[in-house]
Amino acid sequence: MRAIVDTNLLIAALLWRGLPHRLLEQARGGALTLISSPTLLAELQDVLAREKFSAIFARARLSRELAFEQLQQLIVLVEAPPLAVPVCRDPDDDHVLAAARAANADSIITGDHDLLTLGDFQGIPIRTARQALAILDRSR
Repeated sequence: MRAIVDTNLLIAALLWRGLPHRLLEQARGGALTLISSPTLLAELQDVLAREKFSAIFARARLSRELAFEQLQQLIVLVEAPPLAVPVCRDPDDDHVLAAARAANADSIITGDHDLLTLGDFQGIPIRTARQALAILDRSR
């Protein structure tokens, strides 16, 4: 599966165990190809730099830079031209849709309700981590 995984799920995958972390394991194992864009990676780096994550990184004995570099190694980067017409209620989410379209992704995986309420975008299903993992588990 080739998928855009939104920033919040990637942060959760790096910092905690649970469904988002299982997505990261699927990517490491080759069952899931993580796709991103320069805009999404910049957003990820900005979020990782937030002070609220300092203690979590310290407890895990992991640097933000190393976490970002390790994740970057799993990502296929695409250039994503902006959408001509806004689609999401939150216009900041349109870059997720633009990246999925540019990459011809199989899925968008997110916990964002504004994206999930769309259901799909130009034939690309928008799924939760649980839904995506169920599909990946069935395809083994």
